[in-house]
Amino acid sequence: MIDFKETFSMYLIAFGVIAFIFAQSLFFIIKSWKHGKELGITKETMVNTITSSILFSVAPAISILVTVFVLAKALGVVLPWIRLTVIGNLAYETVAAETALNNLGGSLSMEIEDMKQFSTVVWAMTLGSVFPLTFLPIVCKKLQNKIGGAVSKSEKTKKLGDILAAAAFIGIISAFIARAINGCTVVKEPVLDAAGNPALNEAGEKITQSVIKESAGLLSILTLIFAIIIMLVLMALCKKIKALEKFESFAMPVAMFAAMGCAVLFSKILPPDLASFTWYEIGGVM
Repeated sequence: MIDFKETFSMYLIAFGVIAFIFAQSLFFIIKSWKHGKELGITKETMVNTITSSILFSVAPAISILVTVFVLAKALGVVLPWIRLTVIGNLAYETVAAETALNNLGGSLSMEIEDMKQFSTVVWAMTLGSVFPLTFLPIVCKKLQNKIGGAVSKSEKTKKLGDILAAAAFIGIISAFIARAINGCTVVKEPVLDAAGNPALNEAGEKITQSVIKESAGLLSILTLIFAIIIMLVLMALCKKIKALEKFESFAMPVAMFAAMGCAVLFSKILPPDLASFTWYEIGGVM
């Protein structure tokens, strides 16, 4: 059976989107280069600017690559590839996809085999990104000026603005941490009769039950703890050693990869009972 997530048409769409992005980038590079010459900017300065821009885009690119890996298990490679070629990041894409799947009885930790679930996730991720692209150009300048005027009136209001921004970000991260600590994936499955066929109610409809497919446990906690420790160590090193300051933006993707490695290591070295220990019984009915 052909995987509908990675058909030829899906790859064709992906290559079309990527070709457009490359063409758009090339167009603006050429236009900017010509305008730079008109302004009298030296060739050396423009080359240095382009080089530094390329180097500074490496760290965000690694974070985007991590997001593709995170989403690929459930959504396949093509959709995350298309989405993150245009716009998106780990915080938004995973929240949008996970929220949509949770409402349909799925999870990002499981491969999507239902076209309805896949289609819903595509719409959730895409519409969520289209909205700011159309909304922000209209209201962003006015909103930014008002917020900027409000928080810059005094040192106290400026600090309040920083606190509110930090609180919004911490709220998003807390949702992931809560799931890592005490989350579970519940999927509705048909109840089978003695012959192994789906049981039906009096109206002839399939009887379903909520079954736990995946659950947080000891391995989740260990991975979370080591991810935090690695991140803090990397941030401390970047602040303490001046030569490493330019690598500070790499700290998060490196910590994520390292935590994934720790999860694999723990699953191999811990006793099987501990490595597989979860708060909720896998296969249990809720």
